[in-house]
Amino acid sequence: MLGFIGGSGIYDALPLADTRDRDMTTPYGDPAAPVTVGQMPDGTEVAFLPRHGRDHQFSPTNAPYRANIYALKALGVDRVLASNAVGSLREDLPPRTLVVPDQIFDRTRNRTYTFFDEGIVVHTPFAEPYCPHLTDHLAESAREAADAAVAADGTYVCIEGPQYSTRAESEQFRASGFDIVGMTAIPEAKLAREAELCYATIAGVTDYDVWKQDSEVTLKQVLENAADNETGIKAAVQRAIETMPAERACDCATAVEGAINTPTTAIPADIRERVALLVEDYL
Repeated sequence: MLGFIGGSGIYDALPLADTRDRDMTTPYGDPAAPVTVGQMPDGTEVAFLPRHGRDHQFSPTNAPYRANIYALKALGVDRVLASNAVGSLREDLPPRTLVVPDQIFDRTRNRTYTFFDEGIVVHTPFAEPYCPHLTDHLAESAREAADAAVAADGTYVCIEGPQYSTRAESEQFRASGFDIVGMTAIPEAKLAREAELCYATIAGVTDYDVWKQDSEVTLKQVLENAADNETGIKAAVQRAIETMPAERACDCATAVEGAINTPTTAIPADIRERVALLVEDYL
C-alpha cells in the first residue's frame, strides 16, 4: 500500500475506486482525519490523509504529525508521497511551479520531532531527509504528467508559522541559498524516517514569500495558486503511483537498525508497547 498526504489545497483523494474511510486511533492520538483507502485504476491500493484535516482545522504547529504517520504505517504503507504549499525564494521559481526538494533546513521550535520522546532514545540518520529513490521517481513523474514547470532538488526551509516570514527572514533565507519556504516539512519527514517509510514531497509554489519588492503574500493569493497547483500535483502523484517500482531499493526500510541507544531491558514495558510497531524487530 502507498500513502499520500495532502497539504494545503488538497483535501480529497486521488481518483480511487472502492473507497472506505478508516477511523483510526494511535498511541499518539487520532490522525487529522479518517484515512481514505481505495484502489487506483491499475489496482494499486492507496491510503490518503489530509495533513491539516478535511476542513483545514489543524495549524502547521499543531497538526497531528505523529498520529498521521503512525496510522499510515499501521495500515501497511511503506512509501509516502506528500504535497506542500510553499513560497519561492528564487526569481526563477515563480508561483505555480512544482518543486521536488531533496533537502530541508529546520527553523521550527514548538513541535514534537520524534516518536521516541521518553523511555527510549533512537538516533536515526537524516542526512538525506527525503528518500533519494522516491524523490527521483516523483520528479520524473511530475515532468511526465504535470502541465506545469517542474524543478527537481533544492532546499525547503521549514518555518514555524502560522505567520509568514518577515522580510529580514526572507532575505536571510535567500542569502543562505535556500529555494523554497514552507511550514510542514518538519517533523513529517523526520517521523517518516523513524517509521522506516520512504518519503518524498512535491511542493506547489504559491508566492514569492516577502523578499520580492513588487510582491506580497496574502491568503487569497496563496489559496488561488494552491488551487491551480492541485491539478498538477495530483497528476504527478498519480503518475508516480502508477509507475512505482515493485520493490524499494533504498535504506529507508532499515533506518532504525543500529540506531537504538537504550538497552532493551531498560525500556519500560508501557513504552515498549507504544513503540512496538516501529522498533519491535530490533529489540
